[in-house]
Amino acid sequence: MLLIQLIAQHPEAIGQVLKNTPAWVGGLLAGLTVLGASQARDRTASVARIAVMPVVMTGLSIWGMVSAFGSSPMFGWVMITWMFAAAVMLALVAPQRVPQGTTYDPLSRTFFMRGSWIPMVLILGIFLTKYIVGVDTAMNPGLARDAQYTLVVGGLYGLFSGLFAGRAARLLKLAFGLGHKGVPA
Repeated sequence: MLLIQLIAQHPEAIGQVLKNTPAWVGGLLAGLTVLGASQARDRTASVARIAVMPVVMTGLSIWGMVSAFGSSPMFGWVMITWMFAAAVMLALVAPQRVPQGTTYDPLSRTFFMRGSWIPMVLILGIFLTKYIVGVDTAMNPGLARDAQYTLVVGGLYGLFSGLFAGRAARLLKLAFGLGHKGVPA
């Protein structure tokens, strides 16, 4: 991506990029970092929270594509690429076993889950993709019409969305009796 190449060739450029980044982006990053860090410790979560997280992250993913490529003639192909990548990841992740130690209590309708840094990586992955694409397209608006660039970004957003949806789907199997309570499903 253009930003990564620029920083590799001119490390001093990072200061200029950060200087031109709106302040609200830092607030969003802080909020997402807190959310991701909260996933790193053992916790309980309701069925609603498990279901909402992939919806929110998919919303951020779609927002990223619309803001970068919404007016591009490639946008339809970007969305098809996103849907394909999301469907593939969902199909790969959803049938996997839930993480060891994950249980569901039907009385309280809550899951107990061991802490993991994977959600942090996924959350920051979507954020950094949005940020890098925003900088790239600001530096070179023609990228929004570049087939290779737009399809790679659409696929990347789709992979993240499918991973979030797949992780939630495998947990929800426990809630709906499709997995084995207390043992990996």
